[in-house]
This record gives sequence, C-alpha cells and structure tokens, in this order.
Amino acid sequence: MQPGQMAYDRGITVFSPDGRLFQVEYAREAVKKGSTTIGLKYKGGVALIVDKRSMSKLLEPKSTEKIHDIDDYIGCATSGLVADARVLVDEARKQAQIHRVNYGENISVEMLVKKVCDYKQQFTQYGGARPFGTALLVAGTDDLGVHLFETDPSGALVAYKATGIGSGRPAVMELFEKEYKEDMTYNAAIKLGLKALEAAIEEKPSADTIEIGVADVGKKFRRLSEAEIDSFLKDTKKLKA
Repeated sequence: MQPGQMAYDRGITVFSPDGRLFQVEYAREAVKKGSTTIGLKYKGGVALIVDKRSMSKLLEPKSTEKIHDIDDYIGCATSGLVADARVLVDEARKQAQIHRVNYGENISVEMLVKKVCDYKQQFTQYGGARPFGTALLVAGTDDLGVHLFETDPSGALVAYKATGIGSGRPAVMELFEKEYKEDMTYNAAIKLGLKALEAAIEEKPSADTIEIGVADVGKKFRRLSEAEIDSFLKDTKKLKA
C-alpha cells in the first residue's frame, strides 16, 4: 500500500481519491481466504457444495456447519469469517419469519437476499463498525422458479447459474466455464460440483469433509446424508477409471 493511502485505509466511511473503500476490499480478501463453496443450478433445482476440511485431525467434522437452513425452501452456504456468517444467517432467518407472520406466506428468494444485503450495506456506511468478512451463496425455490444468488461484503448481490466463492473460486469458475450446461440433471450437477471441488482443493474429497444441500421445486431444502455423498463420490471415481 502506498503511504498516501494510509488515512483512507483506516476509516470505513472515507473514500480514497480514486473512489475506493479499502475496508470493504479487505473484507473481500477475507472471503478469498475462506473455504471453497460451490453453487449450481440444475433442471428443477439448485445444489450447494462446501468443503469443510479442518486443519486438525482432532476436530470433529460434524461440528463444522457451513450450510444453513433459512426457510423451508431456502438455504445458504458461507465462506469467510464463521462468526460473521452466523450473524447474517440469523438475520436472514429473522427476515423470513417476519415476512411469514406479516403476510402468511414464504418469502421469495430474491426479496430475502436483498434484505440481507441491505443489512450488510449498512456496515459499509457508518463509523464504529466494520464490514462483514463473509460471503453467502443463497439457494432456493419459490413461485418464480429456482434461484442462486451470491452476496459479498459490500452488500452487492448477483444471480448465477453456477458459481463458487472462497479460496478455490478461480479453479471452480474455470471448470464451470468449460463444462457447465443448463438443464443438467440432478446427478450430473452434483458430480460436476464434486469435480470442481476436487479441482479447487487439489485432493480427493471424502464424505465426512463435504457438505451438500439441495433445493428442488416443490420440496423442502435438505442436506444430503454422508451415505448419499459417498455414493456420488464412488460414481465420480468410476467415471475417472
């Protein structure tokens, strides 16, 4: 960093002369150091796949939760600072419940994501707080169809057909650009997601270090069991052989 940028680096509410908020950019860097998280749509649904490997063999894998239920038909996966992600997940759940109480129906995926992003944006505009150092992939279904949104620490949101966040994003996006197709089947999408995850982490994943959540049209958001994940991993190995 240049010496002249230091004053702008210290204040979240101060723009640099070239229009940058450095604390927001640093929060994005925190996301880039997070675990690899993948989302992709398929015919009639959307899947989230997360690498939850730990650096210690003493850690219980089941205690690490990277995919969260928000509403019956909406789930999210996180990458970045875990504690920040937990606060945002709680906010999303609160907004979903408020909407249900007020209107007697499930909140739409896009509306929920916009409310969470509005909440995140407040922490880029006022002093005394810092931006959230986490990004979310929000997946779900509603009356308008199947949705996959990515949010970042600035409060921006983008809809994707397939994407990745975290440390392995470049490898994931490179593979998706080459091999992702619209209207993929459920099985093909999960296998492609696992292939992208393996390319990103550069080692073979195992059922106890991966978390997968799926949202199908007309069905509630759910997480796959270890047995289901192991079955997909075995099929992927057979295809390689």
